[in-house]
Amino acid sequence: MNLQKSKQDDEKMTEKESGLRRTIINMKGTFAILYILTNTLIGYPFLLTAALLKLVIPFNFSRKFFTRILNFIATTWLDINNILYKKILGVKIEVTGEHELSPKEWYMVLSNHQSWSDIVVLQMVFNRRIPLLKFFIKKELIWVPLLGIAWWALDFPFMKRFSSEFLKAHPEMKGKDIEITRKACEKFKYTPVSVMNFVEGTRFTPAKHAKQKSPYKNLLKPKAGGTGFVFTAMGSMFHSILNITIKYPEMDYSIWSFLCGRVHKVDVHIEKLPVDEKLIGDYENDEVYRNYFCQWLNDLWHEKDKLISKLK
Repeated sequence: MNLQKSKQDDEKMTEKESGLRRTIINMKGTFAILYILTNTLIGYPFLLTAALLKLVIPFNFSRKFFTRILNFIATTWLDINNILYKKILGVKIEVTGEHELSPKEWYMVLSNHQSWSDIVVLQMVFNRRIPLLKFFIKKELIWVPLLGIAWWALDFPFMKRFSSEFLKAHPEMKGKDIEITRKACEKFKYTPVSVMNFVEGTRFTPAKHAKQKSPYKNLLKPKAGGTGFVFTAMGSMFHSILNITIKYPEMDYSIWSFLCGRVHKVDVHIEKLPVDEKLIGDYENDEVYRNYFCQWLNDLWHEKDKLISKLK
């Protein structure tokens, strides 16, 4: 009887300890969100002011000046966030591979996509080591309140893509989307840039992996269209391709777990590749180039899949 009561007491104590531990972990996550939000609220007025000045003063020299100011604000914002991730949450990034990088180079950054935490991890690894990571954004999103002007001010590349249905109705517009995007990206000829692309187009989950019958053990199928579009519009500008492989050793690596400090280690492998002349072409209209590019990307993904298996 006494043994049974003692066992019940131990179970209750364990439940209380588990409940307390969960509460502390959730409090840490709440603190992390408030930390990032406070950092954003403090930094955004400075960014918005510089963005508006860049918008209304129509001189090239002033726009270049305000672009430097805006990049400084963005990298400082990332620096402050990184203090949270590294010092308070205790996230350790194990980086292998290429280490000789420069903020004065032009990079195309290709990565697998495991979690919403991926972009945070990449910012931790690359902030101040390469130009500020940027994404291609649909041109229509420039009208999103507050964010649109921030993206424009930070020189995020805006793309214009016409659907196949639109081109059937307006065949004269074929190729115009690439022309519009290429013209919008001309400023990057003189300003170093890192364009980021999660090639799979969505986060890896076992359900998505099974649904698309992926030939890879640890990855979804790469989507060549978006990456091909970027190379068609900007390929000749890039000095190098950074092939990034992200692996979380822990089973639970959601963004909430990351902010709660439950993700202690992340493996990041960096492979620096040259921009071969064969990778530059017209993805939409050149079938030979399109087939070559798709095969190149599939080969890259096969090697990435092997690497993730080795990292396990």
